[in-house]
Amino acid sequence: MFDIILKRKEGTNVLKGIKLRLYPNRTQQNQLEQMFGNDRFVWNQMLAMMNERYQNNKALPFLGKFKLNYLLKPLKKEYPFLKNSDSSSLQVVNEFLTQSWKNFFQDKSGQIGKPRFHSRKYLKKSYTGKSIIKTAGKRYLKIPKLGYVKTSKTGVLQNTKVKRYTVVLEPTGKYYLSLQAEIPEPEKYSLTDKQVGIDVGVADFAILSNGLKYPSFDNSYFEKKAKVWQRKYARRRHLAKLLVLQDRNKKVLCPRSLESFTNWQKAQKSKAKCQAKAANQRR
Repeated sequence: MFDIILKRKEGTNVLKGIKLRLYPNRTQQNQLEQMFGNDRFVWNQMLAMMNERYQNNKALPFLGKFKLNYLLKPLKKEYPFLKNSDSSSLQVVNEFLTQSWKNFFQDKSGQIGKPRFHSRKYLKKSYTGKSIIKTAGKRYLKIPKLGYVKTSKTGVLQNTKVKRYTVVLEPTGKYYLSLQAEIPEPEKYSLTDKQVGIDVGVADFAILSNGLKYPSFDNSYFEKKAKVWQRKYARRRHLAKLLVLQDRNKKVLCPRSLESFTNWQKAQKSKAKCQAKAANQRR
């Protein structure tokens, strides 16, 4: 659990980023999987419509996020499973899509292309909402559509107003909740008129003039393990692809898919865990 101050607002409040670990149960995990898919589905549906509109007549006026939000109601009637998502998260999808199109139209260098379709094979899944999140005890939060979800300590949310939240499923299989919260401006520390010298070196990371030493950082163990699992992952996935192609060429009645081979998926998760441990130590 860590937090970063993002930016200062006018007045006595500041915006602060807070990241908490989530521990959803099996039912909530299935709900989250559908909510991730719903955001991806709305993005692809809206993008397909805007692409067709742009190809038919490039002189047509640009559709903003408010006009796209009007299309959510008929889309929910046609696809009732979209009602299982937080309605504000689907509006945020339209907001992100609108911003992507604006970046495309405003870019004169030609380096920014048109928005792309989202794939379900993307490892890091997430959705963002603007609804109210309530604390329910020291270890529980009430999240829209999910109910009460176990989390890390919620003491950091005291005297805060959540403006936006994001639920993320990392490639390691862990769930996190990132919050953009508004908090009172912290008190400024008074100067002590004391000085300290810092010597940054190779043998030691830093040596202070008051005698404190900070040893150099070494995470070679997890980096080596990550490289080993990277090779295993690449080899296993390559073999799985060959078997899938073999079934297609032989025209098997029930051909195997790439997702049916769990060996390379296990290696992928082990590789992600080692990379995350090295990144956390470095951070």
